[in-house]
Amino acid sequence: MTGNISTLTLTVAAAGALAASRFVTQAGAYPAAGAAAFGVTRTSAAAAGDLVPVDVQGTAIVEVGTGGVTQDGALMADANGCVVALTGLSKSPVGRAMETAAAGAFIEVLLVPSAGLLTPAA
Repeated sequence: MTGNISTLTLTVAAAGALAASRFVTQAGAYPAAGAAAFGVTRTSAAAAGDLVPVDVQGTAIVEVGTGGVTQDGALMADANGCVVALTGLSKSPVGRAMETAAAGAFIEVLLVPSAGLLTPAA
């Protein structure tokens, strides 16, 4: 694991218990697997209602989910907010792996805006 370079950190209110180094939505919850995500939590053990700093631009340290990831591979969030290899065109990418790692490792991820967050409001 290397460091992280956050160029923008914002705050969300946790909708429930959250762990550090996981992707979350603007609503303060883990996204559905492959769904759009807002950013990565920086603090550990947040409870419902806690204000949580979230890295939304730059790089962030994120926990790897099932299956591991490959350096420079496209990533999506799983239902626990961990990163996994992007599967399918209907999923929202959240970043690129800066290194190869197995499940449970913490890696630096180059954050990319989720496609679902870029859709204009009706």
